[in-house]
Amino acid sequence: MNAKNHQLIALDADGVLLDYNSAYGTAWQRAFGAQPALRDANAYWAMDRWDVPRLDPVLRDQFRGAFDDEFWSTVPAIEGAVKACERLRAAGFDLVCVSALKPQFADARLANLRAHGFPIERVVATSNDAVDASPKARALTELQPIAFVDDYLPYFRGVPDNIHKALVMREPNGTPNVGVGLESIRSQHADLAAFADWWLDSRKT
Repeated sequence: MNAKNHQLIALDADGVLLDYNSAYGTAWQRAFGAQPALRDANAYWAMDRWDVPRLDPVLRDQFRGAFDDEFWSTVPAIEGAVKACERLRAAGFDLVCVSALKPQFADARLANLRAHGFPIERVVATSNDAVDASPKARALTELQPIAFVDDYLPYFRGVPDNIHKALVMREPNGTPNVGVGLESIRSQHADLAAFADWWLDSRKT
């Protein structure tokens, strides 16, 4: 195992840097021609946030077609996330985005981050097909960042214990961020801005 990179912080994209739940409504409009109504602003899962029906296989394939390069390059930034990254960079930390995204969309994701002004120059796309461990575990083992920030508890499974695990506890309704897995989490935060505040303040002591 490589030595820990004490200047590198790994950040998830959807739910930490980018507002996937908001973009989901836009994808629905692209696929079916109408913007869905908001059902629950506090829902963790995008399909619960919007007033949309369950789809049969044919319509599901039609919807999936909206998740193309255009979609992955136009997801809005979460409020305060760009400034949080700028503060981390100014403090001397390098940032990498580790995303459970199909590798063919990595360039679109990087373009999306750059368009918002995120000081991030690399996207590691891990796909989402791991079973026993997080699909991000192998990449994080290789990168050996000092910290990893994600909003989905299962993505910390199998991540080396020497990496600081920071969980963003966003929308509570239907959240998967519960249970014994929380025992492995070193810190919890409302959003990336709150993590940056805590992380930089802890480095002063």
